[in-house]
Amino acid sequence: MNIIVITMLAVALTLVSCNQKALTPDINNTSTPANAYKDAEYSVQAILFHQFGSEYRALCYQTYNLAAEKLKASVIANPDGKLAIITDLDETVVDNSYYNAWLVNEGALYSPETWKQWTAQRKATIIPGSKAFFDLADSLGVTIFYISNRGVDEYEVTLANLKSLGLPQLDSTHFYLKTNTSGKEERRQMVYDQQYDVVMYLGDNLNDFSNVFEKQTNERRHELTDSLKSNFGREYIIFPNTIYGEWEVALYNYNHKLSVAQKDSIRKAVLKGY
Repeated sequence: MNIIVITMLAVALTLVSCNQKALTPDINNTSTPANAYKDAEYSVQAILFHQFGSEYRALCYQTYNLAAEKLKASVIANPDGKLAIITDLDETVVDNSYYNAWLVNEGALYSPETWKQWTAQRKATIIPGSKAFFDLADSLGVTIFYISNRGVDEYEVTLANLKSLGLPQLDSTHFYLKTNTSGKEERRQMVYDQQYDVVMYLGDNLNDFSNVFEKQTNERRHELTDSLKSNFGREYIIFPNTIYGEWEVALYNYNHKLSVAQKDSIRKAVLKGY
């Protein structure tokens, strides 16, 4: 065999071996379960859709375009009103798919510690259409309240990240981050208590709109969504998020102690085939 060919094969095998090591979790590392890579792989296609799907970008633009028209109509209908909008942050205003891609590449499971390592980077990017919409709201005199389940200890890095993206109304009076509970109703009530007329809610999770969706089965969430169908595209503006969400947690009956294998088994068991 030609010496050049032999050399090229050796290099290729070395690259494959190195790549395999990079993608395979260390089974002796107790902080990285051996099947964590399998769990991370489950989300690969969803992450790719968010990062490379022009259809995803189009959905975001479409949603923000609709929100802009509805907001302008609300301002015209209430010229003297004390109007406000309440918006979620992650996967509604900013894109964190880089963190999920990191989990895949590391063969790691989500943890609050690694999430905070990500937010400390201050590198979340803007969701398509987001800045234009919030600039519009600001120019119309509408108050923006950012209600997020990022922890209060992430306030400074979150603020710095959003400032780097040029978003408006960035001060502590406009932020309600998580303290004791992930439920947002108490924080929404803090806005209502200031006598604001909240004309729009934006989010990627039904819990961003109302507490009636919290801790419900997916069947019940369907029923509630159908009963509130006239709100969507008007008062409730929802964004696509195929990477994670309450819908998946509901599949597991909100049992956060399930193993990776158990969750994988449930996902496959509930699929509706023919």
